[in-house]
Amino acid sequence: MKPLSLKARAIALLAQREHSRSELQRKLLRIARQQDEKAHQARREAEGDVLEFESDAESGEVSAASEVDALLDWLQANRYLSEARFVESRINARAQRYGNLRIRQELSQHGLAADAASQQALKDSEFERARQVWQRKFGEIAADPAARAKQMRFLAGRGFSPEVIRKVVQGTEAD
Repeated sequence: MKPLSLKARAIALLAQREHSRSELQRKLLRIARQQDEKAHQARREAEGDVLEFESDAESGEVSAASEVDALLDWLQANRYLSEARFVESRINARAQRYGNLRIRQELSQHGLAADAASQQALKDSEFERARQVWQRKFGEIAADPAARAKQMRFLAGRGFSPEVIRKVVQGTEAD
């Protein structure tokens, strides 16, 4: 069976979930390199040549990168790849479990940022989201300082802001 083309693999990856351009580029470069290695291996076996030249590997690396960049441009032009959709899907997937700091950090790893409206919506709902996460995990206000510190560390690890954590753990209402 013939392996899928790079374009087909890219569309299959995007069909599973939204990807950022940098994430998809990294995956496609790995796939392109593997396909090039298999092609070189098959050619060497067919020719009976066991020597591998670095110049061939370097030129294959450059052609794979340019091929992937061209494919990514095509995917964006045809709206298969959209950074705005990626940001929206990542926010929707993470908002119920994580705080603004964690979501912002995850988006910045992909070289992206949420738009102003999304950031404001996340900020406005952060207290309620933190309360829900806290309620699922602990359910009651801590009786001693050690338990309170444990609850605060948990919420901080989830990326909630310090003022929201303090309000949730103390059991006070949002402003």
